[in-house]
Amino acid sequence: MLATSKPGLYVHVPFCASKCRYCAFCSEANSPWVSRWLAAASREAQQYRHDWSGFDSVYVGGGTPSWLRDDGLAELVNLSCRYFRVPSDSELTLEVNPADVTPERAVRWRGMGFNRISIGVQSFRSEELRWLGRRHDARQARAAVDAVRAAGFDNVSLDLLHGLPGQSLAQRAQSVCEAISLQPEHLSCYELTVEKGTPLANAVAAGECILPGPDEQADAFAAAVDLLVRHGYVHYEVSSFARSERLTSRHNTKYWNHTRYLGLGPSAHSFDGRRRWCNVRSVSAYCARIEAGQSALEDSETLSAEQIRAERVALGLRTSAGIARSVLRTAPTTDSRLAALCADGFVRSTPDRVIPTERGLMVADALARALLFDATTVPA
Repeated sequence: MLATSKPGLYVHVPFCASKCRYCAFCSEANSPWVSRWLAAASREAQQYRHDWSGFDSVYVGGGTPSWLRDDGLAELVNLSCRYFRVPSDSELTLEVNPADVTPERAVRWRGMGFNRISIGVQSFRSEELRWLGRRHDARQARAAVDAVRAAGFDNVSLDLLHGLPGQSLAQRAQSVCEAISLQPEHLSCYELTVEKGTPLANAVAAGECILPGPDEQADAFAAAVDLLVRHGYVHYEVSSFARSERLTSRHNTKYWNHTRYLGLGPSAHSFDGRRRWCNVRSVSAYCARIEAGQSALEDSETLSAEQIRAERVALGLRTSAGIARSVLRTAPTTDSRLAALCADGFVRSTPDRVIPTERGLMVADALARALLFDATTVPA
């Protein structure tokens, strides 16, 4: 993976045109708070300007950042560079909904300084997009890729969502194949998860829809991984694929490598290497606190050395780079667990590192539990 030791900046845009049925992210549909939020985000950046000198990645996510007017997006780029050092070779990512992408807007986004686009395609099947509550169709998804390419973006990431009720292996493969045909530099393939309080959670609880079981999900995801790898994509994190090591997400890799990052905006999370904190989720509360000269912080935790070690194991085992052997305890029980995982084909071990196999990436969380806690949690 392409990794740097420099911190990253995340800016959360808490707005959307409409809420998808599965979404639990902090966002408001057609909110009247945009102007106050933009001003508050700028003031929050000022609060951190002395503690965080600079970043080599800026990620504008949400919500739906592309729902903002272009002058609002330009302000987010400007505040990043106004209060922090952001070198010219930094990675600047913008998340967009295909319905918001036009050739003209794509040109403007490139002119603002964004050099990486993450398009929330989710599916290339229009009936699945309607079920998910997305406001674009398959045609718009393909047109969005064409538009950003024409605008000069040579680092494009597509998000795909799998595991919908009744979705067959062939239907999953159709979206993956369509994505591959567009030759994105990066793909993120996520399983649909049920988040508390969403319309999807209510429908599942009422028995109105049934999601695939764990075994069915595992088989389907394995097929998708095989398809992507055969077409030259590097499977560098559980849900992430890139056309080469150079094209892995610099920003997201910071999360998995335990590199420092700062989050601005409602619900945004930050980590300074020892302390972790998050902002209030409410847009109105966020704005009110910042306007009063207060911190937007809602909760924080200072991690112990053992917690940091455990997180490094858990996060590192989600990646193809694995973890350093030195992160694991030197103990007979650890050695026996590691030997069992190697024998079962979940990891391979070198003198310096423990690296999950493709099979191991499918059960990354279980690998971490096995090496950190109890041998009985070794996947069967």
